[in-house]
Amino acid sequence: MDTRNVLAVLAASIGFAGAIPAQAGLFSATGAVIAVAADDVYVGEAEGHLDGSGTVSIRSQKNPAVTCFGEFTSTAEKGGSGQLKCSDNMAAPFHFKRLSVYRGYGVASFSWGDMRFTYGFKPEDAAPYLKLPQNKKLARNGTEIALVDR
Repeated sequence: MDTRNVLAVLAASIGFAGAIPAQAGLFSATGAVIAVAADDVYVGEAEGHLDGSGTVSIRSQKNPAVTCFGEFTSTAEKGGSGQLKCSDNMAAPFHFKRLSVYRGYGVASFSWGDMRFTYGFKPEDAAPYLKLPQNKKLARNGTEIALVDR
């Protein structure tokens, strides 16, 4: 990241400090994560730091006992990558493209198939990046996000 990008991110971090959740520090930001794998939706949160490092934590909506945690590194030019490890003993490398400091999309490649994800999006805005199952859409189902028939 060149000096101008660092200064822009720093200025944005300071300018938006009041909007950053309490669990995020001054030089970090959190965002909602929505992931889709097969017929399941995973939701959670990613926290990114000014240096490009960060963490992601998600849980299955179908089986909340299945959780996944990962660490990543990223740059504005190359996007990011990391490793996701799940409580069901599955693991996958993942990569993502940053659309802005606060939004992006990517894919985790498990042995059984791909999990596509977004961060920083509302469900209705995330769908184009997720490759949803045919005739399904994302919708809020009470406090959860679910795949529902179109």
